[in-house]
Amino acid sequence: MAQILVTGSKGQLGTELSLLAEEFPQHQFTFTDFTELDITNPTAIQNFLAAQKFDYLINCAAYTAVDKAESDMENAFKLNVEAAANLARAANEHNVKLIHISTDFVFDGRKHKPYVEEDAPSPMNIYGKSKWRSEEACLKENPQSIILRTSWLYSPFGNNFLKTMQRLGSERNEIGVIYDQVGTPTYSLDLARCIMHIIAQPEKQAGGIFHFSNEGVSSWYDFAVAIMDLSGLTCSVKPLETSEYPTPAKRGHYTVLNKKKIKQTFAISIPHWHESLRKCIERMKTI
Repeated sequence: MAQILVTGSKGQLGTELSLLAEEFPQHQFTFTDFTELDITNPTAIQNFLAAQKFDYLINCAAYTAVDKAESDMENAFKLNVEAAANLARAANEHNVKLIHISTDFVFDGRKHKPYVEEDAPSPMNIYGKSKWRSEEACLKENPQSIILRTSWLYSPFGNNFLKTMQRLGSERNEIGVIYDQVGTPTYSLDLARCIMHIIAQPEKQAGGIFHFSNEGVSSWYDFAVAIMDLSGLTCSVKPLETSEYPTPAKRGHYTVLNKKKIKQTFAISIPHWHESLRKCIERMKTI
């Protein structure tokens, strides 16, 4: 049995882990959000870890408002960098394995084949910079940390592209979506299951960076078209160039992640994004 602490439990991934916990009765889970544990407070974290013996700390907490971060750099770095360093330091001192979630936004998207873990980060915006610094902070304070970079996360919970498209698709006859930014949508439940698969293999848990997203490649336009189709919505999707839809934060044109390392290390089989999207939309009908 493992004692597992989850921070950021009210977000997409944290919520999926809290629901998934029922499938793992052999483990003891503790779910916290800001109200239960202020991860920007080093003393609070130390006291929390000292009061109960944990084997794993899954950090799902993050500042994820990509465009807002451009004008809110202080808070983005406080939650994404300082808090991550606090958690990594405390986890190291209390012999807790840290699993930290990062993002494809650490890359500038100028490459033309999937990014591997060894590729040098070159973030284009404040959010990406803060997540890159969070990776560095975790590995500096706790070299045995496992960093999971993911991309285009969606779920039935919280705010995400899937839910926005479904809302707009039910309100409008036509919408425009960018077609020249390419990556891979990732179903939060698949990422949550990946994390539990890693936890089940302690002998393979050397620290380092791993990439995880669903299989396949998609543009935001392709993703939107699939959402309309699978949701039974008749809204027409018009392809837009990035230049036609300016945003405060710059975004890369190609941020597909190579997942060979995580598949080989942990013997993980990853579903295609379209199949996972179908399952998520079907599940949403029952929630």
